[in-house]
Amino acid sequence: MRISGYRTLTTVLEWGRPVGDANGVYTDGNVSVPIILVDTDTGITGVGLGPHVELDAIFAAIEGEDPRGVTALYDRMLRQTFKAGHAGAVFGTIGALDTALWDIKAQAAGEPLWRLLGGRDRRVPAYASGLDIGLSDDELVSTYEVYARHGLRAAKLKGGLDIERDRYRLTLVQEVLTEAGHGSRPSLMLDVNESWTRKQAVRHICEIERTLDLTWIEEPVRRWDAEGLATVGAGIRASVASGENLTGLEQFRPLMAAGALDIVQTAAVWGITHFLRVSALAHAHDLPVSPIGTTPIGLLHAATSVPNHMVSELQDLRPPLGVSLDLHIEDGAFVLGHSPGLGITIDEHAITAFTREPDVGSADGPHVRPEHAGRRLLAVAHHGGAQRRPTP
Repeated sequence: MRISGYRTLTTVLEWGRPVGDANGVYTDGNVSVPIILVDTDTGITGVGLGPHVELDAIFAAIEGEDPRGVTALYDRMLRQTFKAGHAGAVFGTIGALDTALWDIKAQAAGEPLWRLLGGRDRRVPAYASGLDIGLSDDELVSTYEVYARHGLRAAKLKGGLDIERDRYRLTLVQEVLTEAGHGSRPSLMLDVNESWTRKQAVRHICEIERTLDLTWIEEPVRRWDAEGLATVGAGIRASVASGENLTGLEQFRPLMAAGALDIVQTAAVWGITHFLRVSALAHAHDLPVSPIGTTPIGLLHAATSVPNHMVSELQDLRPPLGVSLDLHIEDGAFVLGHSPGLGITIDEHAITAFTREPDVGSADGPHVRPEHAGRRLLAVAHHGGAQRRPTP
């Protein structure tokens, strides 16, 4: 079996509502999803979701190779980008190709990837994550009521711009999940997407912890700030989670060595081999791992095979346009199917027929860091619509 070529597509995930975080919001709720299809001379095609940056140069490292040698080919792709570096979107291209190769390998073996990787249980615990900072209070409640009907009893909210606002929104979601769980206390997390300084983080979380119990605070300071993350962790009760924007073991090592992380995260876009290696490093430090991603299908399969997986992020309950996934949500968990490979089906005709592009060039979306992030003295106006008034 040999790798014979690749094709690219770009589809969209339609949320049907604003989505975003402390950095900004996509008001139309449409998020671009790039796809790479890797073809072989046997007719098996693998699917990877991720960027197309430097794709020709990186693909040269694997063209004509046997795709079943996935981990060796992963290292060939890293070496291919040695001089310019493999961080950022380039690492995402490598991750998309890596995911496609794992898909091919499992299809060739006639097994779902979770089985090929050594998983025993195809259920992967999940938490709800609505990218919800742009929602009004009523919309927030409605959104998490839907998650609750799927058995979710843990939730991560976006925040970081206003202490009282965050406290109130967390309380609303706590009430929704407590009622759905017949009185059992849910798990609550807050994600601020690197929007604070160290002191801001400790002050903000300590104030929230006066009335609420947080499982973790996510990305309280910049992703590379090992000393800062450790300082925040020492000043609060909640665990510190970070890592989704780190690319390569060399970026994780100093954080783990400094005791900066309590929950180790890695994003679906960076690929399966990266996740497996980060998980092994985290396991050596007795740390749990938690995958991040809009459609983290590859990492869900991989999560079944690592001993330190804790929980995986569930964002939208629908897949991107033209993408079908062999999984379902049941009792608060992803349940993977039995289709060979990743269980992804791509409707190329539906995707190519789609003409409306998401507004990825907006200057105020979550992909752009605000000029005053980390230097704000006052609370920032809410992104969403009409609010409920907190009751005394």
